[in-house]
Amino acid sequence: MHGGALTGWLLMALCAASGAYCLLRARAGNPRERRTARAEALMGFGMAAMAVPAAVLPPPDWAWAVYAVLFGTAALRAARPALRGGHHLHHLVGSLAMVYMAVAMAPAVAGGGGGGHAGHGAAAGAGGIPLLTGVLLLYYALYVLGSAGRLLPGAAVVPAGGTVPGPRPSGGFGGASDGLSELTTACRLTMGIGMLAMLLTL
Repeated sequence: MHGGALTGWLLMALCAASGAYCLLRARAGNPRERRTARAEALMGFGMAAMAVPAAVLPPPDWAWAVYAVLFGTAALRAARPALRGGHHLHHLVGSLAMVYMAVAMAPAVAGGGGGGHAGHGAAAGAGGIPLLTGVLLLYYALYVLGSAGRLLPGAAVVPAGGTVPGPRPSGGFGGASDGLSELTTACRLTMGIGMLAMLLTL
């Protein structure tokens, strides 16, 4: 990002840690939960790779094409489950956002000698479609705020009636989950913040 290499390394570490945690989650649960965890692990590691500061480790020109193909494939795989809504729709949006960022940043890499990198600072001339970038920024801002709200101590307060509210339906801007742990919600919050940071560099 514009803050320099230190910010890029921090973002890379957070996304890589999120990806590693999602891989651990993929070892347990039912097939649907494992599939969701694998999709989130791919997103975390992909974001970590894009966040490596190019001033330290310049990406090859073909890297952006690889990102686009990889996340384009992930978007195709998420398309059918996304019709049912829930968190699969969020996976589809995330995969398409990664394709969009890879395509938007590719000219900056090819024409600027590796000076543009989504995770550490976009070179002048890199960009995208301002309206689409704005829509994605709004989506992830709402997602981050909703996920953060689920982690607040007061979010689980028992109402005056004395009954504990049941889990909210999965999906939605709040990263709502069907009984997910706070660590999983925090993981999703971290990746949402990472997407916000990367989109701001376009």
